[in-house]
Amino acid sequence: MKTKQITLTALEFDNSDEFSALEKETIEACKNAAETAWAPYSGFHVGAAVLLDNGEIVTGSNQENAAYPSGLCAERVALFAAHARYPASRAVCLAVCAQKDGLFLDQPVAPCGSCRQVITESNTRFGSPMKVILYGSEKIVAIENSNDLLPLRFDSSSF
Repeated sequence: MKTKQITLTALEFDNSDEFSALEKETIEACKNAAETAWAPYSGFHVGAAVLLDNGEIVTGSNQENAAYPSGLCAERVALFAAHARYPASRAVCLAVCAQKDGLFLDQPVAPCGSCRQVITESNTRFGSPMKVILYGSEKIVAIENSNDLLPLRFDSSSF
């Protein structure tokens, strides 16, 4: 038997001061996107923004549906829209935030498993991981290599 340890390196920040101007813009875009969420069942509004290597920022928000699980998470909405609009442009950064009752959560939220799979597929598509920024009003977490979010990911080499 062989034991392997999987680690995740995450950086924590009190505010966005140490992020680049484009990363700050991406964080603000994800916060604005949360306002467009359709979440009449959970009341949990999630926003996501994808910064592409061409400088464009594409946003998405969660879209719930009474015929659960027909809705879609903000991260997947943003990534799918970005790749549909700019199929040759690589995602370099993904920012995610959530709010409840009109207030951003103090602590950041992380993507669900399905979103993590879509994120890693985007990495595979372009041969490069993206930075993930998880925004909370009292703490921001940054993961430099998005592949760290799903270390035992499913990919074409799994067949």
